Amino acid sequence: MLPDELERVADSHVPGAGAVDIHRLSHGVVNDTYRVLRDGTAYAMRVAASNPCDSGFDRAWEARVLECAVPADLAPVMEYCDPQRGILISRWAPGRLWNPADVRRRSGISRMAELLRRIHALPIPAPARLMNAKMWIDYYSAAACKSAGRDPDAAAALRTAAIKRLAALAALRSVDPVVCHSDLHILNLIDRGDALLLLDWEYAHAADPFWDLAGWSANNDLGDELQHDLLVAYNGRPPTPSEQLRLNLSVWLYDYVCLLWCELYLKPSGPGAGDAAQDSAAARAGQLAARLIESASSRAG
Repeated sequence: MLPDELERVADSHVPGAGAVDIHRLSHGVVNDTYRVLRDGTAYAMRVAASNPCDSGFDRAWEARVLECAVPADLAPVMEYCDPQRGILISRWAPGRLWNPADVRRRSGISRMAELLRRIHALPIPAPARLMNAKMWIDYYSAAACKSAGRDPDAAAALRTAAIKRLAALAALRSVDPVVCHSDLHILNLIDRGDALLLLDWEYAHAADPFWDLAGWSANNDLGDELQHDLLVAYNGRPPTPSEQLRLNLSVWLYDYVCLLWCELYLKPSGPGAGDAAQDSAAARAGQLAARLIESASSRAG
């Protein structure tokens, strides 16, 4: 979005009457984020990137989820939302970002488990946006087939491993879907001290609650022990063997979905194109591919 258009949007939809002061904070993979000051009050403005890849999010359903998440004190207060244009303006959420040490502390595990329980207690907006690991894999499968950056034999081996794990997951007892944020990582988490807030709900959908536990575990590279601790804290009791298997399978599949997403994002220009976000995605794709390939020959879970 051009600077003049940004200023018109901010002037029209940010509360107040004074001049707007706009500073770009980040140029992300699918969004640009700005801090907007007006009449001494700060706001966050998220705008869809000019040429975002087809990442599978649903901004309209995000808006309906936020109508539930904001009153539950799980997301910053919305001031304006235009799903079709990919514009979201919310009040600035003061606080700090977590670092890897925060994620791994016992207190961090407990607080994240509590946050997950609160997300999963939200009412599911109608009509529900139902998604699961297989649907995400099918959605992004073109990236695995057409990516120029990975050995076709390795891609086929991972696809076979994914199919086996999807079958193992389907064989487990089904669970009722809940609202899942589906993009849980430390850059989307604001610690206000007394509470945790989440940003960027555009990938939210209704799914198995373990998908969010898997997402937090995978995105933070938690090992088996910390994954187990998170599951214990979330359940409030030791997990059953079936629950532990469900989480193990879901973590592997979440990693695989993230690999496909990275490849889809990188496909138009390829790694090494000089963009910081693309370089980050390429590095993450390499890390995920190595981790998945290493475990692809192991038994499901």
